[in-house]
Amino acid sequence: MRPLKICPSILAADFSKLGEEVRAAMNAGADVVHVDIMDGHFVPNISFGPAVMGSIRHVTDKPFDVHLMISPVDAYLGEFAKAGADLISVHVEAGPHLHRTLQAIRGLGKKAGVVLNPGTHESAIAPVLDMIDLVLVMSVNPGFGGQSFIPSALDKLRAVREMTRGRDIDIEIDGGVTAQNAAEIAAAGANWLVAGSSVFRDGPACYARNIAAIRDAAAGARGEMA
Repeated sequence: MRPLKICPSILAADFSKLGEEVRAAMNAGADVVHVDIMDGHFVPNISFGPAVMGSIRHVTDKPFDVHLMISPVDAYLGEFAKAGADLISVHVEAGPHLHRTLQAIRGLGKKAGVVLNPGTHESAIAPVLDMIDLVLVMSVNPGFGGQSFIPSALDKLRAVREMTRGRDIDIEIDGGVTAQNAAEIAAAGANWLVAGSSVFRDGPACYARNIAAIRDAAAGARGEMA
């Protein structure tokens, strides 16, 4: 069974003190920093770029999981790699040649992931399974935080789990993840759970409680001790 990871999305953090927020979430028990990059073109919102990400890279030694919601994506891979990404995930639709994009990420010495939008069939990843470390299933339409979970993502998780069985590939879910649905998400096959609003709510004093609630629910569904 792949290790369970809780990955706070810093899109939901207080940007006026982003470094402090990242440090607080990691110290509260999170495993991975999830970085959502939006360009206002591929998705209808703009977040931030590699300079901002690089400015907070020093606050933790936890991995940076960088989700690029940008198109065309290839020209920016090097900048995010240099800014401190450990894993870079790209959407199937973010460029004309997914295989070449994944080669480029690997060539930069980074782990590579592929992202499936709600309207993207899981079969799109079949030709590149030997090139990826992670599949990210979007359970909302990308572009904004705070959206509600799309239930059909559970079927896609199950399909991806079957496709990746026996491979060294993690399965990530992003969008509307809470302590209330973490159990069914984990049971369907996700082992990396991205959570934004449900982690960064009620202030830093509550981050440990929020993270623990998600982890406990997911671990219970996997038959593990949290």
